[in-house]
Amino acid sequence: MKTNLQFFKECFSSELGATVALIDSAPADGLGFKPHPSNRSAGEIIEHLLCHLVDMRNLLKEVSVEETFTYAFNTPGDASRDLRSIWEDIQGILENIDEKAWEEKESMLYIHGKLFVSLPLFRMLWFFFFDMIHHRGQLSTYIRPMGGKVPIIYGSSGDFPTF
Repeated sequence: MKTNLQFFKECFSSELGATVALIDSAPADGLGFKPHPSNRSAGEIIEHLLCHLVDMRNLLKEVSVEETFTYAFNTPGDASRDLRSIWEDIQGILENIDEKAWEEKESMLYIHGKLFVSLPLFRMLWFFFFDMIHHRGQLSTYIRPMGGKVPIIYGSSGDFPTF
């Protein structure tokens, strides 16, 4: 039976390709697109994904972090390159973490200097990972209205049928 850490490593590793493909599919001239004034723009969603990865990497190295809110990039290609690099950093750190630290290390997330949540490391990283998948899904609904083609994420898309 797999441990929670082993399962996380597998899940995390399996999502890199789809995430990079989705960001790469975003037209550079459409990063300001948002379907409604209250929504984040496509560029802001990509930035949010990058910020979550920075926070995940920092939590693997530190006990507490201040949530990252900004990550500068110029093009979707720049963003996907940075995302891949940070993702691979996280995978490397995960290879050297032990089960005890994964299960028992307390992690604290601060927002604007105030404690937002304190959780064991494994719960904090799953929290960020699930939120990233959520925002990736949100971004996938923006791609076609932006003039891009939705890549294969979990199977065929309307733009890339596999059957």
